[in-house]
This record gives sequence, structure tokens and C-alpha cells, in this order.
Amino acid sequence: MILREWLETRTPAPPPRLLHRIVEVLGPSGNTEATSTALLDAAERLLRELTSQPTLGRDSALDLLTVDALVTYAFEYVAATPEGLLDATNHAIERLGDIAR
Repeated sequence: MILREWLETRTPAPPPRLLHRIVEVLGPSGNTEATSTALLDAAERLLRELTSQPTLGRDSALDLLTVDALVTYAFEYVAATPEGLLDATNHAIERLGDIAR
């Protein structure tokens, strides 16, 4: 299934503005096969962009929610095949943890 289509099937549906921002951040990968990696890649890119700014204000709220949603959806996607959940969790912790360093 195409990632964008998969996102549109989530229940409950994300608010339209959040879904629009998620798709925007995904860019071309939103039109490719759905994977948890594509979702995590987009979350990592946006989080790196946000943390490179000297300060975050209220205008960053939508992007912070978008990072949260992308990571949540990455885990929701990988949870469909629980045998990969541990590896996916460790991989996400390493990638997102590197941003904090």
C-alpha cells in the first residue's frame, strides 16, 4: 500500500491540518510503498531541522506534533508485524537519540 493511502486509513483520523503537514514532510516518499522507515526518516529530518534552530516558539507547535505523529505512525506500522518491533524500537532510539547529542 502507498504510504499516503495508509495514513488516510488511520483511525481515528488525524486532524486535516496535521495530515497535510505529515504528507508535506514526507515529500515524495509519501507516494511510495508504506514502510516504518519512511515515516521515521521524515520524523528525523524534521526533528533535526527543529533542533538546529536557536529557540522554538509557538510557531513550532505543528512541526513538533508532526514529528510525534510520524514516530507514532512508524511504530503503529511496524507493530503490524510484532517480530520486528524490538529491532525497530532500538533503531528509532539510536537515530532520534543521536539528534540530542
